[in-house]
Amino acid sequence: MNFHGKDIKIFTGSSNVDVAQGIAGCLGLPLGKSDCTQFSDGEISVSLHESVRGSDCFIVQSTCAPVNDNLMEMLIMIDAMKRASAARITVVMPYFGYARQDRKAKARDPISAKLCADIITCAGADRVLTMDLHAAQVQGFFTKPVDHLYAQPLLAAYARHAGIVTPDKMDDIVVVSPDAGSAKRARAMADELGCAVAIGDKMRVGHDENAKVLEIIGDVKGKDCIVVDDFTISGGTLIDVAHGLKDKGANKIYAFLSHVVLQEKGVKRIDESPIELLVSTDTVDCPAVANSKKIRIISAAPLFAEAVRAIHDRVSVSNLFEYTPRRMLDTSFARQMSLKDMR
Repeated sequence: MNFHGKDIKIFTGSSNVDVAQGIAGCLGLPLGKSDCTQFSDGEISVSLHESVRGSDCFIVQSTCAPVNDNLMEMLIMIDAMKRASAARITVVMPYFGYARQDRKAKARDPISAKLCADIITCAGADRVLTMDLHAAQVQGFFTKPVDHLYAQPLLAAYARHAGIVTPDKMDDIVVVSPDAGSAKRARAMADELGCAVAIGDKMRVGHDENAKVLEIIGDVKGKDCIVVDDFTISGGTLIDVAHGLKDKGANKIYAFLSHVVLQEKGVKRIDESPIELLVSTDTVDCPAVANSKKIRIISAAPLFAEAVRAIHDRVSVSNLFEYTPRRMLDTSFARQMSLKDMR
């Protein structure tokens, strides 16, 4: 017997409608009926158009740009469901904005990630489901359970699917971390693919300023390089790493990211860079990438759908950390094919 709701209901805010529809579709469910609008003075208005009493409710909402509007939509939707007697409310955040502000970098800095975690919990969320937090310790900022998924299995599978990684050229491929902070992520991808690792040594001037890559630690000469990171905002670090790799004699350069938060200027920079191909998931609605020559988007919805099913059925989601069922890959890559290769 499931004590957390008689049925699953998937609702969405404004930030991730496509992902929410994908999750609901993978589960064979209709998307919950709701509206998120604004009053004339800019205040957020949320209306639920169906009963959620006794239901296991999932709210799909990334806190990406416009960050504060999307965060408020989520909070108000949580409150609406709580007051409507939902049995349990799980916030599905494919991308958690403010997660970069996870510590005091200098005196009198806020820790905004902790503040946002407290607000989401106080609003009434019973559980959080997210993917590839900028810093894993952000999970500890919540007093409610957090299920933290990884894009790595999807990205590694795509590398094989696209022929970037094949058994006959494993010795000619290197996974590259753009800095020491992403070394663990790069090592996990390298272990998944069975290849070597290199690390970029960089110095960052400010929060949103491009980082300057100083050195590449590792042998990349004549190798195809896969740069792995959690996200990019301007593309600056990736491009600096790409140039650094080219200076060291690297062959083809690919970038595999969990999230893409690019504007048109950043997309243009990627298209004009030495990067052969950038692959990411659709955790952030990023219209600017639609016409890119080099950016490919795969769907994370099947992965989140499997996690939603596991949470509702009260079974472990840990198998999704490393293993990606074939049906999930087929759905994820089919979306990428329809958006890019079949246009």
